[in-house]
Parts: sequence; C-alpha cells; structure tokens
Amino acid sequence: MLMEVKKSLKLMSYYFKFNISSAMEYRVSFLIQSIGMIINNSAFIFFWWILFNNVNTIGGYGFKDVMMLWALSSTSFGMCFVVFGNINQITRMILNGELDTYLLQPKDPLINIICSKTIVSAWGDTLYGIILFFFIKGINIKIFLLFLLFCITGAIMFSSVLITIHSLSFYTGNTEGLAQLVTEFLISFSIYPEGIFKGGIKYILYTIIPAGFMVYIPAKVFNDFNISRIFAVLAAALIWMCIAYMMFYKGLKKYESGNLILNKL
Repeated sequence: MLMEVKKSLKLMSYYFKFNISSAMEYRVSFLIQSIGMIINNSAFIFFWWILFNNVNTIGGYGFKDVMMLWALSSTSFGMCFVVFGNINQITRMILNGELDTYLLQPKDPLINIICSKTIVSAWGDTLYGIILFFFIKGINIKIFLLFLLFCITGAIMFSSVLITIHSLSFYTGNTEGLAQLVTEFLISFSIYPEGIFKGGIKYILYTIIPAGFMVYIPAKVFNDFNISRIFAVLAAALIWMCIAYMMFYKGLKKYESGNLILNKL
C-alpha cells in the first residue's frame, strides 16, 4: 500500500513538472490568464469591503473572516485544477471510450488521467488565495504552513467530490452537467459565512457538499486553535478520497473497451 502511494506521488510530481514546463512555453499567455484571474477575484474584495462598511457582522463573520473563507476556497480550488486539471474530462473519456490508453499503462489509471493536464487560470486562483492570506494574517510561517495544509485537504475533497460525480457516468451516462452544478455549489457555499445557512442546508454542507470541512472548520482553527478540528478535516479528506477511489474503480468494472473504430462501425 505504501509503495503504491509513493508511486502515485511520484507520478503526480512528474506530471506537475511537465505541466509547468508546457505552460511556461507560452509565458505571456500564462501571465495574462493568471493575472486576469487574480484581478477578477480581487473585485470581490471591494464588494465585501463596501458591505462591511455598512454592517458589523454577517452570520457571525467579520470582514477578515470572510476574506479567510475566500483565501481557503480560492487556493483549494486553484490547487485542485493546477494538479488535477483533467478532472472534468472524466465523463467525456468514459462516454467516448478514451480510457483504454490509460488502462494499458503500468500506472494508477485515475491519477494518470486527472494529472495529465493543468488549467492555467487556476494558478491565478491559487496565487490570489495565498496573497489574500498574507493580507489577513501577515507573514507567519507556522500559520502559513497550517493554511497550506488546509488548502491541500480542501483540494483533495474538491477533487474527490468531482471524481465521485463523474464516476457516476459509468452507471447513468453523461454527468457533466451535474458535475458543473456541484462545482458551482461547492464554490458558492464556500465563500459565504456559515451562519447564514440554516437547517438542512447546514447538514448538507458537512456531508454531500463538504464545504464545512473545506473552509468553515479550517477558518475556525485560525481564530480558535483546536487540534481535534484539524484531525476532523484530515479524516474528512481521507474519507472523501476513499469514496472517490471506490466509485471510480467499481465503475471501471462496467467500462467497455473504447475502440472508436469498432464503435463507429
């Protein structure tokens, strides 16, 4: 098991370096997309700043608390698509029978698939979140390392949820629309104060849509350090990762060979 984890991490490292090299071949495009995303996201700071000039708190959150939610969600989202840039292509590859190439290689098929591409604009999301964190907390290495840990767990949960949804394509057909909807839900629920959500919605935020473990609990840790909360976040990330792997590989048993020539005939 440990050997398989090492192999997967090595493969991820290889793809990460390759994807960076590919992106750097078009430096101007890379910078434009990244900076453009940072500017686009920064516009929301102005919106929240105006809002909090008229009210003291929203759902128990102040201005810096909301900005921490944005920092965590933006960096987690960015990391997900920087490292796992091909994740939204899973459904298309299943339906078009394009998994064969990956299945024939002596590597973990799932890691091989999702890491084979990076989304350039996601670098802007990642940098935006990191810059925003330093704006809120200043330069503190220990706190920043904790922030990175939460962003990594957030990226794992974000990607795991998407893998789980896309894996439903093995059973139900095209789930791209559902995956897009879930992505929007994850982002939307992660950038607003937890206190504005009541009843059943709050329950959903800690189960079906794990925004609670992605941003709400981590944000609380920065205000009131609690080791049990950190372990809860780590456990949630591990559980979602296991769910994603289980859904993908169980679904893979239903996958039919994607010989496109034969299918057209």
